[in-house]
Amino acid sequence: MELTTIKMEIEEPLGLVTIHRPDKLNALNSAVRQELMNAVDELAQRDEVRVAILSGAGPKAFVAGADVSEFASRTPGEQRALYDRRRVYDALADFPKPLICAVHGYCLGGGSELALACDLRVADRTARFSQAEIRLGLIPGAGGTQRLARLVGPGQAMRLALTGDMIDAEEAYRIGLVEFLVDEGEHLVRARELAERMARWSPVALRLAKRSIRATMETPLSAGLELEKELFLAAFSSEDGREGVQAFVDKRDPEFKGR
Repeated sequence: MELTTIKMEIEEPLGLVTIHRPDKLNALNSAVRQELMNAVDELAQRDEVRVAILSGAGPKAFVAGADVSEFASRTPGEQRALYDRRRVYDALADFPKPLICAVHGYCLGGGSELALACDLRVADRTARFSQAEIRLGLIPGAGGTQRLARLVGPGQAMRLALTGDMIDAEEAYRIGLVEFLVDEGEHLVRARELAERMARWSPVALRLAKRSIRATMETPLSAGLELEKELFLAAFSSEDGREGVQAFVDKRDPEFKGR
């Protein structure tokens, strides 16, 4: 698989994806979007990868938003046609394995929406977040109202989407936009630590737990509890589930194989 704007590395059991367009502050264009989808699709099929990390290259930005110059000349019909296709944000959200976003520098507009589509977010103290679409006479169109409101609450989402204000990493951590705040340059170190801790566990259980928690965004409590029950039973029936229980009884470390 040829990648020109994305770097993908496999360091078992981790998959590392880096958006690599630092001269443009990793701004999202069509090539980045397609290659990022290709990369996560590849990692989804690789059994040796249990957890993935997404980051941005260069010292200044994770992703400084969409490449406005690319879409400025599009007609409304052309933009709708693009939105009716599979989008990179949904590809990240649908990735079946845990996906951690490691953020430094600017994380603006579409970059913030990429982070929102991941499962966990680690930010260093240089990180700056904004849903700046209002400044262009637009609104967030890839999760910056919906996923954002579910993560930080409707009040904070209103504040960010309606003002276009930029907030620093400490404020993002305070309102729950990121789950981990670390010192400058430590975002990838912390993301790796988290990923390696997760990767010790059953790939089956990781996948089912993620699926169950993701369902809370779309289902009422009663339906969510029913899904949780069924997914627990699926884990209980798996080889990994039997191995984990037996290893606990035997007082030994489990050997999870993803089955």
